[in-house]
Amino acid sequence: MAQAAAPETISRPSVDPQEVEKFSRMAAEWWDPDSKFKPLHKFNPARLSWLRSAITAHFGFDDSAAEPFKGLRILDIGCGGGLISEPMARLGASVTAVDAAEANIKTAMVHAQEMGLAIDYRHGTAEQLIEAGEQPFDVVLNLEVVEHVADPDAFLKDCAALVKPGGMMVVGTINRTPRAFVTAIFGAEWVMGWLPKGTHRFRKLVKPEEIRAALSGTGLTPEEPVGVSYNPLNDQFSITGDAGVNYMLAAKKAG
Repeated sequence: MAQAAAPETISRPSVDPQEVEKFSRMAAEWWDPDSKFKPLHKFNPARLSWLRSAITAHFGFDDSAAEPFKGLRILDIGCGGGLISEPMARLGASVTAVDAAEANIKTAMVHAQEMGLAIDYRHGTAEQLIEAGEQPFDVVLNLEVVEHVADPDAFLKDCAALVKPGGMMVVGTINRTPRAFVTAIFGAEWVMGWLPKGTHRFRKLVKPEEIRAALSGTGLTPEEPVGVSYNPLNDQFSITGDAGVNYMLAAKKAG
């Protein structure tokens, strides 16, 4: 996800009827599993399965329920075209989704409308949500974002402030390891062409211990990360104990 210039304030954009066709075309690209967003589509089944299990376990909900997230307020920060926001809404959550790129927000809004989903999409940043007096959320999803922001420590602290007591945050990103460079940057961008070249910069990648350090003093207690590993034999991602490339880390706040 490319970094976007932050707006001056948080806002709820509207889509002019003349813009609908344009943003519908952009939504079609975001939601096309063979587009430049192909890696996210490959990645999504594994991370959605893990998110469902982790969130229901934390709140003591029934994972087998049709809408296990009913009653939860979830923030999807850096939501892009809504690839995570929409499944969260379908699982019953009240979803607020924020992105610094207005085009992403308008694209996501149009697609959600086409799907009949009510999602509170906003153009802005975590810092601006705090400045606007937003109430904390049960869950903050911070997925594939931290490696793109200017100040990861400040960003993580802002996101932590948006988690209510008893809630949780999930950070998903790429580890800064030689193996991650070979597979997630050189392999994915230069060999497979799954992502545009330059999507990720190695020096911007964030290690799990750096996330733990940034969250120190925020009231969030980070757990051990889980790995999300790609198997070229079946062309699928799965949750593993190997956090050397892609990983997700849950951090929980005492009630």
